[in-house]
Amino acid sequence: MGEGDCDVKTSNGMLEAGFGLNPHHGRLLINWLLIKEPINGRLYKTDRKQRVTNANTTARTALLLNRPMQQAERDKISKVSTQGQVQDLRSAIVEQPGTIQYTCFHLEHHGQRINDFTELSEVTDLAAGSEIRLIEDPYTEREARMHVVRVREIIGAAGNRVDAFNGIDAGLSLHENVAPWTGSDAGFAAKQKTANSKLTATENPLSDFSFDGPPLIQTLVPRNQDPLPKTIKGLCVSPWNPPPPAFRQRGHFLYLQLTTNEGEQFQITSHVSGFFVNRSSNSKFDPLPKASPKNAMAHSLLTLIQNISPSFGDTFKAVVEANNQRDPLATFQLTSAIPSNPWLVSASSSSSTAHQPDLTRTQETYLLSGVENTETLRDWNEEIQSTRELPRETVQDRVFRERLLAKIFAEFNDAAARGAALVARGEVAPLNPTESKDAQIFVYNGIFYSFGADGVGTFTSEGGDEAARIAVGKDVAGVRSVNQLDIPGLATPGTIIVDYLGRRLVAQSIVPGIFKQREPDEPQVDYGGVEGKDVVADNDAFVPTFSQVSKALRVKKHSVWDKEGKEHVLEGSVETKGLLGTDGRKYILDLYRLTPLDISWLDAYWTDSVDHGQKPLERNYPHRMSVLRPELIDAYWRVKMSEFVKAELDKRKDDKKDESALENVEQHGQNSSGENEIAQKDSTPNTEADGNETRKDRGRVDISEFSFSLNPDVFCGQVPQSAEEKEEWSNDEREVRAVAAHLHQKIIPEFIHDLKEGEVGFPMDGQSLSRLMHKRGINIRYVGKLASLSKDGSPRLQALKGLAEQEMIARAFKHVANRYLKNLPTSMATSCLAHLLNCLLGYETNISPKARLDEDLQDLYKDADYSFANATPKSLQTDIEAQTQLRYRYTLEESWFSSVRPAQLLREIALKLGLQMVAKDYRLSPALESKNVDGGPQTNGNATHSPIDGQLVNGTSSNGGKKKKKRNGGDSPPASTSTSTILEHPLTFVPDDIVNIVPIVKDSSSKSVLAEEALEAGRISMMQNQKELGQELLLESLSLHEQIYGILHPEVARVYHQLAMLYYNLNEKDAAVELAHKAVVISERTIGIDSDETILSYLNLSLFEHANNNTAVALACQRHALELWKIIYGPNHPDCMTTYNNAAVMLQHLKLFHESRVWFEKSHAVSEQMCGKDSISTASLAFQLAQALALDQDHKGAVNRMREAYSIFHHKLGADDRNTKEADSWLDQLTVNAVSIAKHAKDVQAQRIRRALFTPRVTLRTQPQAPVGRSSAEGMNGHAPQSNGSLDNRSIDELMKYIESSGDATRKTPTKKRKNPRSRRA
Repeated sequence: MGEGDCDVKTSNGMLEAGFGLNPHHGRLLINWLLIKEPINGRLYKTDRKQRVTNANTTARTALLLNRPMQQAERDKISKVSTQGQVQDLRSAIVEQPGTIQYTCFHLEHHGQRINDFTELSEVTDLAAGSEIRLIEDPYTEREARMHVVRVREIIGAAGNRVDAFNGIDAGLSLHENVAPWTGSDAGFAAKQKTANSKLTATENPLSDFSFDGPPLIQTLVPRNQDPLPKTIKGLCVSPWNPPPPAFRQRGHFLYLQLTTNEGEQFQITSHVSGFFVNRSSNSKFDPLPKASPKNAMAHSLLTLIQNISPSFGDTFKAVVEANNQRDPLATFQLTSAIPSNPWLVSASSSSSTAHQPDLTRTQETYLLSGVENTETLRDWNEEIQSTRELPRETVQDRVFRERLLAKIFAEFNDAAARGAALVARGEVAPLNPTESKDAQIFVYNGIFYSFGADGVGTFTSEGGDEAARIAVGKDVAGVRSVNQLDIPGLATPGTIIVDYLGRRLVAQSIVPGIFKQREPDEPQVDYGGVEGKDVVADNDAFVPTFSQVSKALRVKKHSVWDKEGKEHVLEGSVETKGLLGTDGRKYILDLYRLTPLDISWLDAYWTDSVDHGQKPLERNYPHRMSVLRPELIDAYWRVKMSEFVKAELDKRKDDKKDESALENVEQHGQNSSGENEIAQKDSTPNTEADGNETRKDRGRVDISEFSFSLNPDVFCGQVPQSAEEKEEWSNDEREVRAVAAHLHQKIIPEFIHDLKEGEVGFPMDGQSLSRLMHKRGINIRYVGKLASLSKDGSPRLQALKGLAEQEMIARAFKHVANRYLKNLPTSMATSCLAHLLNCLLGYETNISPKARLDEDLQDLYKDADYSFANATPKSLQTDIEAQTQLRYRYTLEESWFSSVRPAQLLREIALKLGLQMVAKDYRLSPALESKNVDGGPQTNGNATHSPIDGQLVNGTSSNGGKKKKKRNGGDSPPASTSTSTILEHPLTFVPDDIVNIVPIVKDSSSKSVLAEEALEAGRISMMQNQKELGQELLLESLSLHEQIYGILHPEVARVYHQLAMLYYNLNEKDAAVELAHKAVVISERTIGIDSDETILSYLNLSLFEHANNNTAVALACQRHALELWKIIYGPNHPDCMTTYNNAAVMLQHLKLFHESRVWFEKSHAVSEQMCGKDSISTASLAFQLAQALALDQDHKGAVNRMREAYSIFHHKLGADDRNTKEADSWLDQLTVNAVSIAKHAKDVQAQRIRRALFTPRVTLRTQPQAPVGRSSAEGMNGHAPQSNGSLDNRSIDELMKYIESSGDATRKTPTKKRKNPRSRRA
C-alpha cells in the first residue's frame, strides 16, 4: 500500500492532506487543537480565526501528519472542547479531508487505547505537546457494511434515495438560489461594494417587482444543479454475497462489484484486514486475492478504488471541490429534527428529481441492517428511561444527558413516524385482527400503534371518534409538558401522533407490563381511574411524584368518587393513570386532561340530551373534550398573584406609618446627645445596615403563602357526598368559570386590541395565527369568534378576519377530506384529493368536475367508499359551511366561495394534509381558460394574467422576463402541462399533480432545560443593560443548543436569529451577517422554505447585509422574502410597510432616488390603508416620502406631502411637539425652495446652488421586521418605523457630500470589531 497522490483542497483552497497510509507504521496522525475549559464550568466556543481568550489553559495535542505541515495549515486546525466526548473527536476526524477514508480505527495516547465513550478531559496526562495516534482496527461485519455505505456517499455513487417518510426534497434550502453567497470572503465583499456603486435602476433585484402581482411559484422551486462528475460507474453488492461458511471463518464479510470509469470490472472482498481485489468473475467464484500485477489491497475501500482506477483521483477531486462550493449547512444530513417538506416540488421530468437507476439502492437495507435485520430492533422504552436516569449533578452531566435524550427522541420520532405510515397503508398485521378496524392495535419495530378513534367505546359519552381524536392530541401535549418538568422517578412513554391519509395514529414505546393480564380482582392500573370514573385505584407510592406534577401544572389535589360513592383523593385528574411497570418504574399515562374543561364553551354549544336522534343545531358541538389551554392557566395565575401581592401591600400600610414614626423618634434621640452619638460611632454602620435589611424584609411579600390550582374534574359528572364536599366542589367550579370568563373578558379583547393597534407583529398565515393564539392561551376553536369581532373593525382587523376565515375554510376542508380518505385505499387517495380541490378551487374552470377513477382499481377494492366522486362544488361548499359553523360557530358569508385567495388557500390545505404537488401554474380562474390555454403567464399590453390565482395585474410581466431567469441562475422545471393535455382534461387538478403525501407528525419531545436557562438568563441580562454578561450567557446558550440538539434544529435556528439581532445592535455587523445566514438555512431546512420564521430571517439578513455595505445582496434577500410573503399571505400585509420602507432606504443608498421614491410611496399607501390617513405612522411616512420626492426633483409633491405630515402632527401632537416643529421647519424650506426653482428653472447653475437639500429623519436607517406576536416593547415594531427621537444635526453641505459619495459625511468613531463567534464555513 503506497502513499496516495491525490490531494484534496478544502473550501478555501488550502492543501489539506493526501490519501493513503504510510507503508511502515500503518497509521495516520492528524494535527488537532484542544481547548481546556474554565474551572467555573462555563462552555465557550471560538471561531477558527479567533484566539482562545476564555480558556484558562490551552493544550495543543500534536496529531502530526505524515508530511511536513505548513504554517498556513497549522493556523486552520480545528478546535474541540475537552468537555466533549472522544466520539465527537472521532466524528470530526472522519469529516476532515485528509482522513475522510477512515471509519474503523481507535485513538491511542502514550500507547494506551482511549475509550471512545469518555470525555477528552478524562484522558490521562493529556497536556500541551501530547501526541494522539490514530490506529487502524480490524473490521467487523457491521463496520465493513457501514464503511461501504459511507464510501458510496463520499464519492457521489449513492444516487438518489426514495424516502417513503420524508418525502421529496425534504430539508430543502433555497438559500443558494437567492444571491451568489460563494463570495463571503473579503474579495467578494469588495466586489459587492463596487457593484453597489455601479448598480443601475434596471439591474437592481427589485426593478421588476410587482407589489400587487400574483405570487410566483418559481420562488419555491430550486434551480437545477449541474450534475457532479462521476467518479465510478457503479459499486454494488456482488451476486456472490454473502460469503459461504468456509470463507466466513477466514474473515470474509462482503463481496462487492466495482465498475470504474475506464470500463473495468473488479470483484472485491471485504476482509477483517481491509479490502482487496479477488479472482472472482460473473461466472466464477474465487474470493482469494488476485495475483500480481493486478493485485491491490488497502484498509480503506476509498484508497483501494484510487489505486486501481487512474481517473478516480481527478474526478473525486472535482467532486470535493464542487461540494466545497456549497454551504455545508445546506448539505449536512438532518439527524436531530424532522426535515421540512415543501408543498410544491419539481416535476418528475426535472433533472433535479429525475429517478436514476441504482442497483445498490435495493441493497441498502441489507448494508444498513445486516442479513438478520436485527440491528434496527431496539427497546425504545428502556433506552428512553435509562437515559432519563443518567446523573444530572454537574453541568457536564446535564449536557451529556440532555444531548443523549434529544438524540434518542429524534430517532424514536423518526422510527415511530415511519411505522405509522406503514400501519396506515395496511402493511403491518394487527395483533387483534378480529376486532373492528378502529379497535385494532399493532406492534412494529418495538413500537405500539393504535388509531385515534373510539374503537372500544371509551369516549361514547364524550363524543365518540371526535373526542378520541382530540384526546390523543391533548395526551401528546400533556406528555410534552411532563417531560419538560423532568421529575426524577417519574417515567413517560415515548409518544407521537401521526396524521396520514385521513387517519390519526398514536405511536408509543411499549411500557413493560402494560399488556400483562392481572388477577380478576386486581385493577389494570395502579393509580387513578381504571374504567372511566366508575373504578378508581389508590396507591401511595405514586403520590410523591404525582404531587410534583400537580404543583408544577397547577392541578389541585381533590376528591373523586367511584360508582359506589367511595371517596378517593387524587393528585391529578381521574383520567390520569399511574402504572407500575414490570421494570419497577412508575409511569404516568393518559395526560389529556391536565387542565379543566372550557365550561363557558360547553354551556353554550354542547348538550348530552338528544331529541329524536339529533342534538339541537345550536348545541351540537362534536365532542366534550374542550379543555382550557395551559397558557391561559398561567396568565390567570399571574393575575391572581398580582392581586395577592397588592392585597398584602395594602395590609402593610399601617405598619409603614408606624415605622416612619419610629424613625422620627430614633432621629430625635440621636440628635439629643452628641456624646452618645460619638460613643456609638463604631456601631452605627452595622446598626444602620440591620435597619435597612429589616426595612427591606418588611417591603417584601412572602409569596409562599400564595397558592392557586384548579380542579380538572369539575363538570365531569362527579357527585360529592357531604355538604362540606359539595361546598368545596362548588368553589372549584366557580374558580374554573372565572378562568373561562377571563379568557372572554380579558385575553381575547386584548388580543384583538394588540393586533388592531399594531402592538404585536401581525400573523402571516394560518400556522402563525394558530401559534399566536395558543401563545396567548386561546384555543383554535375561538378563531370564529376572532373573525366575528373583526368584522366591522379597522383595515388591520379586516385583514385578521380574512386570515381567520381562510384558516377555518382550510381546516373544514381537511375534516371533509379526512372523512372520505379514511375509508379509501392508498392508491385512490390522489384521485379523491384532486377531485375535492377541483370542487373548491377549480370550479370556475370546470363547473362540473368529474372525479378521475381507475376502473381496474375500483374492481379490486369493491368494499371501498367512493362517495367522494359524488361531491360537487355546491355540496362541498355546503359541507365546508357546515363544518365551519359546527366547529368554530362562525357563519361564512355567501360570497366566500368566490372571494377566497386560491393560492394561499391551496398552500394551507397542502400543509395540513401533507400534500406535495407539482410546481406548475394551476388554472384557478376562467380568465386563463380563454386567453392562456397552456396555463402560463400571458401579457396583453401592460396587463398580466396571474399564473396562479388569476388576478389581473397592471404593470410589468409577472415572470420578470430574461432578467428573472438570470437572477434565478437557471431554468426552472416545466411550469404547466401541454395544450393537448389541458384540452383533453379540462380540470385544474389531476391526480398526477399530487406526487406525494407525507405524514404530519406531532411529537412529545421537550426542550433542553439547561440551554433554555442560559438563554433566559442572557435575555434578562440584556434587558437590564448588562450587555457583556448577557452576550456571554447568550453565547453559552448557543453552545449548549448546538451540543444538545446539533446544528440543524429549529431551536438552534431561533438562537442564531436572536444572537444575530444582538450583534447587529452592538454594531458587530460581520458577526450578525454570519449568524443570520445560518439562521436562514436552518430555518428553511427544519421549519419550511416559506414559513413565517424563514421570511423574517431573510428580512433581517437583508438588514444586516445592508449595514455591512452589501446592499445589492440585501436587495436580493428583500426580493426573495417579499415573493415568499405574497405566496403565504398575498399583497399588502399589514406589516409590510416596514419592509417597503427598508427597501426604499437601500435603494436610496444606491442613489436610485426615483426607485426609492416608488417604494416610499407604496409604504405610505399601505400605512394609509392599514393605519388611517390621519395616524402618526402615516404622518411619519409622509415626512420621509416628502424627502424622497425632493431628492427625485418633485418639489411640488414634496411640499404637499410635508404639509400633510405637518397637519397630522399638529392635530395629533400639538404645536409644541418636536415632530410638529420639525415638519413646520422643513415645510418652510421646501416651499421657499419650490418657489425659487420655479423662478430660476432655466438657470441650471442657480438651481443647483439653491436646491434645498435636507436631512432625512430616518431615510438613511432601516429597522428590523417585527416577529409574529412580538411586541414593540421587546425591541421590534410591528408597524411603520417611527422617528428615532433625535435630530440629525448635519448641514446641507454635509448631506450633499453624503449623496455624492454614498457615505456618511460625518466622521464616526471607529468601533472595535469582535471576531465572529461562529463561522458559517467549515
